[in-house]
Amino acid sequence: MSIKRPTWEPPIDIYETNYEFKIMIALPGVAPEHLSVILEDDHLIVNGQRHLPVSAESHIRRMEIPYGRFERRIELPARHFEIGAREFVNGCLFISLRKI
Repeated sequence: MSIKRPTWEPPIDIYETNYEFKIMIALPGVAPEHLSVILEDDHLIVNGQRHLPVSAESHIRRMEIPYGRFERRIELPARHFEIGAREFVNGCLFISLRKI
């Protein structure tokens, strides 16, 4: 059985305060139940799937928003973090990583 590799990587913004990293990941059309968020060593890994939102009989005229399996590995500075608040708002996933 072959493992499907990611076909796209979502864009991110990262903000830092004295107490946390705040990460915004643009995920248009991705349902929250199709997401996985993992804190692994010095990386935050966000992966999942964006399904093609059209039926089989549709004729695609233009496709600029990627679909399929995605993964974003975000390298973090050498320190300890824990995942805090997670919100999905207007097609973006907001993750707070508390500095511990």
